[in-house]
Amino acid sequence: MPYEVRRDFIGYGANPPDPQWPGGAKLAVNFVINYEEGSEPSIALGDGYTETGLTEANGARQVTKGRDLAAEGMFEYGSRVGFWRLTRLFQERGLPLTIFGCALALEQNPEACAAIRAAGYDVCSHGWRWVKHFELSEAEERDHIARAVASLENTIGEKPAGWYCRYGPSVNTRRLVVEHGGFLYDSDYYGEELPFWLTVEGKPQLVVPYSITNNDGKYAGWMGTSDQWFSYIRDAFDMLYAEGQAGRPKMMSVGLHQRLIGHPARAVGLQRVLDHMMQKQDVWITRRVDIARHWVATHPYPGKGLNE
Repeated sequence: MPYEVRRDFIGYGANPPDPQWPGGAKLAVNFVINYEEGSEPSIALGDGYTETGLTEANGARQVTKGRDLAAEGMFEYGSRVGFWRLTRLFQERGLPLTIFGCALALEQNPEACAAIRAAGYDVCSHGWRWVKHFELSEAEERDHIARAVASLENTIGEKPAGWYCRYGPSVNTRRLVVEHGGFLYDSDYYGEELPFWLTVEGKPQLVVPYSITNNDGKYAGWMGTSDQWFSYIRDAFDMLYAEGQAGRPKMMSVGLHQRLIGHPARAVGLQRVLDHMMQKQDVWITRRVDIARHWVATHPYPGKGLNE
């Protein structure tokens, strides 16, 4: 039966499975850096406009004709400065990271690619470019997936284990990801706090959900200070940690953007979050690929997907 996206309002319900995180951890935490700078819509890439999303312009197009050099600089800050500040915070603490990497963006910065390889960060494909896949035709989307995989294999040295679109996938994305093959999981879902299985065109597909809620995108909206961001993410962590201690362990994704939280006054909030989490026992701060591999080994495909 051809795969189609179906809504599921039940999920695991009142009795989610025990993830059995390594070491008996009460919570698995995955930090993601979204590496997008250099692949966003721009005049230089023939798109006819300059992207301003998740910048100080707060998504508003200030320049409606020609290049927006201010917005271009805001994006470039992310790869020139923000990347190095964020990775330093993790390296100083010996903590792992996942990179949601737009393939064309990583091509623009071989030094960052070398640092990613040296640090052992896993790279989940964030597409060939930072564009909205739900606006692409099926043929265009198939081409973007293939380009992204080939590019990341060249810049990072291996094919990506995971897939994640900008904001939201198209109705074709998951089917095309499975069609292409070679992916361990996708993260194109926001409605769960544990991984789960689907069946796509008769094949098992693991979904490792992501979060826009626990995300520095709040800095481009209603949130202004590192104190606000720290307390917001800390509270989410504390509740999930308490639930794990009570016998309901979950996972927590925290999304970061180099051109947002990479700025000094915001990075302080991340620094405080990391130090707060490290004070707690039984917390597994890990890469996304390790969560996926653990789930495959501990909760193998049951023969049908969660919503079948």
